[in-house]
Amino acid sequence: MSVNGVTDAVAGSYTPTTSQTTKAVEAVEKDAAKDTGVVYEPSAKATDSKMKDYSSIVSSMKQELATKNQQLQNLVNQLLSKQANKYTTLADLFKNIKADPATIAQAQKDIGEDGYWGIEQTSERLFSMAQALSGGDASKADEMIAAVKKGFDQAAEAWGGELPDICQKTVDAAVEKLTKWRDSLSTDTVEA
Repeated sequence: MSVNGVTDAVAGSYTPTTSQTTKAVEAVEKDAAKDTGVVYEPSAKATDSKMKDYSSIVSSMKQELATKNQQLQNLVNQLLSKQANKYTTLADLFKNIKADPATIAQAQKDIGEDGYWGIEQTSERLFSMAQALSGGDASKADEMIAAVKKGFDQAAEAWGGELPDICQKTVDAAVEKLTKWRDSLSTDTVEA
């Protein structure tokens, strides 16, 4: 007897009833449920509401920041407006300051020839900053010279008149360094 004959004979003799079929399907569904577990499928409605919530939070945070900034600006304006009545220029502010001998000695040392705020070191810092801002491009030296002079003029205006002589000497030294740097570019070009 062949395998097909046995299979055909068994299949033909057995016919499941409806209740047996239903029980078998339910058993299969239970087994399938055990294997798959719980699957979360978010609805489009839930996702949209979360997006709206985030945008409203960001909006309220921006509003709060704007309010706090305005409060700070109002505070600063109040403080400065009270002082504006006392001094019209920076020179007026420093006119009546009394310093002790130790402070005066330290200030003289700081602005001296080798001091941090002296002409050489300060002009070197101005020169280095100008080089950095130009990206090391000596062809932009004229722009940097103009910027240093503009800054000096703005400082003089804020001061309320002519700045102390050390300031002019510092700017002149910085401009001289920038000019030499610019001229070194044309010397390098001629040699090449």
